[in-house]
Amino acid sequence: MLPLLEVKNLKTYFYTYRGVVKAVDDVSFELEKGEVLGLVGESGCGKSTTAYSIIKLVPPPGKIVDGHILLSNGDGTIDIVKLKDSEVRRKIRWKRISMIFQGAMNALNPVYTVGRQIIEAIVEHSDMSKEEALERAKELLELVGLEPDMVKRYPHELSGGQKQRVFIAMALALNPDIVICDEPTTALDVVVQAQIINLLKRLQHELKMSMIFITHDLSVISAIADKVAVMYAGKIVERGSLKEVFSEPYHPYTQGLLKSVPKIKNPEKIIWIPGLPPDLINPPKGCRFHPRCSRAMDICREKEPPIVSIGKNRYVACWLYKEG
Repeated sequence: MLPLLEVKNLKTYFYTYRGVVKAVDDVSFELEKGEVLGLVGESGCGKSTTAYSIIKLVPPPGKIVDGHILLSNGDGTIDIVKLKDSEVRRKIRWKRISMIFQGAMNALNPVYTVGRQIIEAIVEHSDMSKEEALERAKELLELVGLEPDMVKRYPHELSGGQKQRVFIAMALALNPDIVICDEPTTALDVVVQAQIINLLKRLQHELKMSMIFITHDLSVISAIADKVAVMYAGKIVERGSLKEVFSEPYHPYTQGLLKSVPKIKNPEKIIWIPGLPPDLINPPKGCRFHPRCSRAMDICREKEPPIVSIGKNRYVACWLYKEG
């Protein structure tokens, strides 16, 4: 069977006065129906740009320059990259793929009620009347654990967790196949973070929806994802099931990320990754991680490693490993 979503060799660049920023450079992954993919990496590695590319909302001066984003439609696939913006608005956004944006708490319009903002999204992307959309908005608020009469409230009357729940409700308005969550727990305290993660897990299970969960927090990924793609400097360096990647990481960058997280049950000395991520206008020759890698070899400084299969649905881009 075809995967629900397949991203193949995606390249999204930003054309600035300083040069071309290769924010997403030859990224590939798959998402199955009912599956949660965790996209993890340091800030600035291209996670959010990948998400914006999938729904064709890359802000200027960004542009998708190559690759395919294939969305299954039952009989075959649609290449989102080839669709016109008007077609993406009419056929894809909110109906097939919706997004919970990073900093969603600040994305609500302060002068409109919560209900008006949810209704606007529903009416814009469906044939519902305003009266039907209002009833749907109340149902959605109940679904995410809020009172239906909250449609009358303004954003400043809500707590941070309530605002996040409102945005989750808005993302679910038209029953999309895929929800992209771009760091939905950012700026929330740990108690509210746990509530939001448990809410997303419950909704994903009840609605049988697929999800791409973007974060730099490995503990969040471990709580919700089925499989993981590790991103560094615009490229995916390792991907596989959550259990395999967390129990036996192959890429030195993935190993460094996991060693930098404190463990309660098995205390170990925390080891950080030295150095800083590279400038994506002038990335280093060869493997982009080699200036920070303790296991770098001569070939790492000269040639970019291909991503190779080292097991069933297990991939890594590192010269330490060979195909199979």
